[in-house]
Amino acid sequence: MQRIHVLQHVPFEGPAAIADWALERGATVAVSHVYRGDPLPALDEFDMLVVMGGPMSVNDEAEHDWITPETTLIQAAIEADKIVFGVCLGAQFIAKALGASIYKASEKEIGWFAVRRVESTKPEAFAGFPETFTPLHWHGETFDLPDGAIRLAETDVCPNQAFQYGRRVIGLQFHLEATPGSVASLAENCGHEIGDGLFQQNVEQISDCHELCDNAGQILRSLLEYLRSA
Repeated sequence: MQRIHVLQHVPFEGPAAIADWALERGATVAVSHVYRGDPLPALDEFDMLVVMGGPMSVNDEAEHDWITPETTLIQAAIEADKIVFGVCLGAQFIAKALGASIYKASEKEIGWFAVRRVESTKPEAFAGFPETFTPLHWHGETFDLPDGAIRLAETDVCPNQAFQYGRRVIGLQFHLEATPGSVASLAENCGHEIGDGLFQQNVEQISDCHELCDNAGQILRSLLEYLRSA
């Protein structure tokens, strides 16, 4: 796996630690900034497709004309047995491409909150999550588990925090790619979304994150190496 292509939906949610890992491994990283009209890649241009987050919904086709073609690309990449990795909105894109519904969650999750690993008897399932871990969350929507997918992680508010489809497709509702810089950018641009809900932290709590980012990065590397070996 030498060619990674990133689909980026807003200027302030880039690949962050994913790009760091890729460059350490000698992979090339290309980015389509779809929000500014960059073309989507052809299937033969990448080995791994990384679908990033964003504040919009995958149901907002009327507001964003790139949502439908991006969903079609993700579906085609899955069918072509490409490696596909989605983060937050990216996981929702994968779920949608696999025919699942995406909808408003019962609670927003914004901040650093614990997630539980879901045990699976499937031998192909990713087993690298600790029993509990604390990633960054920033979402108000969730999705049904796609048919044929394996649930990997959960919270009480959002049972489908992570899932796997086949050996090469994983979606995360949370942000393992977070770095102090990416967290600061997200807080600056989306801090207005924070309310007073039970699962919402303030900007100061969210930004105190160096150790949390380091811990998340270790799990991210384990997951990406797993996908790399697929």
